[in-house]
Amino acid sequence: MTRNQKRAIIWAFALIVLSAGGYAAYYFSNLYNQVASLQKVGDSSPFRSLPVTETTVAQEPPKWEGSEPVNILLMGVDGRDSMGDDIPRSDTMLVASIDPVQKTINIFSIMRDTYLDVPGFGKQRINAAITHGPNTAMETVGNLLGIPIQYYVYTDFEGFIKLVDSVGGVDFHVEKDMKYLSAADGPQYDIDLKEGMQHLDGRTALQYVRFRHDRLSDFSRTGRQREFLQAVAEKLKSSTSIMNLPDILEQVNPYIDTNLSVGDMWKLATVAYDSKMGGSEQIPPNSLLREETIGGAAVLTVRNNDKLKEFVQETLNAGPEEQEDAPMPDRSVPAPSGTKNEALGEGTGEPQ
Repeated sequence: MTRNQKRAIIWAFALIVLSAGGYAAYYFSNLYNQVASLQKVGDSSPFRSLPVTETTVAQEPPKWEGSEPVNILLMGVDGRDSMGDDIPRSDTMLVASIDPVQKTINIFSIMRDTYLDVPGFGKQRINAAITHGPNTAMETVGNLLGIPIQYYVYTDFEGFIKLVDSVGGVDFHVEKDMKYLSAADGPQYDIDLKEGMQHLDGRTALQYVRFRHDRLSDFSRTGRQREFLQAVAEKLKSSTSIMNLPDILEQVNPYIDTNLSVGDMWKLATVAYDSKMGGSEQIPPNSLLREETIGGAAVLTVRNNDKLKEFVQETLNAGPEEQEDAPMPDRSVPAPSGTKNEALGEGTGEPQ
């Protein structure tokens, strides 16, 4: 090999290293900026209309060392009918509990018609808690489950659509035909899905997780939401999605608010990437919920609050092997006797 050939190889190698280093610097700089701007403040905050009090100002979450379990409240809202700065009620509430020691992620979906005490605001449906601010919502859900909720992530329909589209859609089995046409919502939010394996983009995925117009109403819908969330999480863990993470965050950024810091997001992402999905449960479970009519509206109450907290702890403390062997929830199991599915699904009326 001649001296010139050696020089050419050295320069080519140097250019490759510099290009890779430049791309890495751009990647992490862009990623940091996108993650940092997920926390909305001032006029960009969806909670800007709330009075500035100790219960509504975003609290500094406890310092997370990365070794103890952390619980995140995920809230999806339907903001189509909100006026001005009105905060819409949450259409979906899930808690993701991440255990970095067992390397498991447990998912709890909260029935939105659960009727309970919202600290400082009396008895209400749990889906109204977010209208009083994220801290109130976290405290309300934490009291229900018996676990501390350290973080929240808040988004709306458009944020969900952008997330699914940004990962290239998700291949998912739709368990039955789903059709619902609404004159009030218009064709943009009509639901029309066929049974079988489908490639769901953002719009069709939204149809899937929103559908509740069947015999089991919200009881089956919460199960579908948990299963689809797991599918999205698996897609995000793929190498292609990781490389595109800055672009994904750029797409969803305008529609998300959170109190997670950049450092905590990085630690959580690292733990979540190496973790397996554990339990996936409805709250309250059918065995512990009771139907009542309060103030002329159908709501769900908890038969025994202590038993509910025990149920949550049993789910969290189940070992990975035990969780893998547990049967998948059967959405064909009937809802509790006498369930007024239409009233529960539509959420008509509000107890006073």
